[in-house]
Amino acid sequence: MGEAPGYQGCRYSGIAFTSERLLGEGAIPRIPALKDRLSTRRLPFSEPSATIVWKTLYRLGIAERTILWNAMQLHPHRPDSLWSNRTPTPDEIALGAPAMRMLAEAFPEARIVAVGKKAEGLLREMGIPITGAVRHPANGGATEFAAGLLALM
Repeated sequence: MGEAPGYQGCRYSGIAFTSERLLGEGAIPRIPALKDRLSTRRLPFSEPSATIVWKTLYRLGIAERTILWNAMQLHPHRPDSLWSNRTPTPDEIALGAPAMRMLAEAFPEARIVAVGKKAEGLLREMGIPITGAVRHPANGGATEFAAGLLALM
């Protein structure tokens, strides 16, 4: 479980840690390649964290059996720019609790991994047992993210 949709990824795709480019390439398991674009940009959005996450999941051999979700389902952006990201407030993160609870109940045997501190905080606050927490891959965290996920396996 991640933190919140980013403007280059889930904001357009509706799927956590997934970008328009990855969907167009057919790189996401269980989802056929897009025939039409999601945005009107010249090039499809390519979300860096999404690329890192999927590359890591494939390398570890768990892409086909992984479900990704965000603590907050809405895209938090600065008031002056829809194409921006900002840290969600605690109240915004709490809005994701009912959906996270339903997901945890739907997959009771799932190993839940928090990606980043916000996701970890919500899961712990809700009392949902987690397998562990890993560093978010953004802002230079790719290596630590991959190592953390490998360690949890």
